[in-house]
Amino acid sequence: MIERRKSKIQGWGVFATEPINKNKRIIDYAGEKIRNGESLERENRYLKRGHIWCFKLNRLYVRDAAVGGNVARYINHSCTPNCYTQIVGETIWIIAARNIKPGEELTYDYSTDGVASIQCRCRPGCTTKL
Repeated sequence: MIERRKSKIQGWGVFATEPINKNKRIIDYAGEKIRNGESLERENRYLKRGHIWCFKLNRLYVRDAAVGGNVARYINHSCTPNCYTQIVGETIWIIAARNIKPGEELTYDYSTDGVASIQCRCRPGCTTKL
């Protein structure tokens, strides 16, 4: 249903290979479950290379997709996304926010809460910092 390809937004992206219906669970955001405190050190290393791999699971834990992650880690940020995320227990789901056509790049709003240091590239002229 999805595959990793080069993205016009940033580096690699994830693209639909077939139609995806609105509200369909597409993929879970996999990665090592670590404590929030440990994630801060890792995130600083990743940010220096222009990546955000850590996804907050709850107030205590984070999923680090750089360790044990899957293709979901390549889904790029967009200020006008076609997907959203939902946390169910300890699983972070990427879900279609609308019907998605084959060939479309999947995106969601990262909603970061750390220090903004990566320029958003979702569209020309976007001034959002992630």
